[in-house]
Amino acid sequence: MDSVLPTDIAELAARVVSENKAAGRMVAIAESCTGGLVAAAITEVPGSSAVLGYGFVTYSNEAKMQMLGVNEDIIDTFGAVSVAVAWAMAQGALKRSGADVAVAISGVAGPDGGSANKPVGTVVFAVAMKGQNPEDVVGDRKAFGQDKSRADIRAFATLHALELLLPPTP
Repeated sequence: MDSVLPTDIAELAARVVSENKAAGRMVAIAESCTGGLVAAAITEVPGSSAVLGYGFVTYSNEAKMQMLGVNEDIIDTFGAVSVAVAWAMAQGALKRSGADVAVAISGVAGPDGGSANKPVGTVVFAVAMKGQNPEDVVGDRKAFGQDKSRADIRAFATLHALELLLPPTP
């Protein structure tokens, strides 16, 4: 067995390590609904320590505030599953890790916890880069589908977060 992960995730994680290593970039991850899956995917790759220094699993709102410095007012105003919170998570991960790029993920993996505005399958992402103006929000909201299983939603979110960690192509 080469990986405990599905092939598509393992292959994309290998690209993340290889391409970020070639670009000289360190990455950090702030995860909520994926519970460490993105960091686990990257660390499956030999040599991943050359690009990953920090992975934050901040499943609760308290962890988001304590570990990443997310302001409680942002959580109260927009909710944990919001681009605003994901952006604050990514900024916190970037600041606390000293990485070149940080990706944050928060969502509703289900089967419970959804609402009319944020149904099960809603996942938000944000990317923060060293030297970038913190006011230039780079965020994304995906609806992976209420009909998907918890495992499917977490796998889709992991894949998307890995894609966001790939260096831009020239």
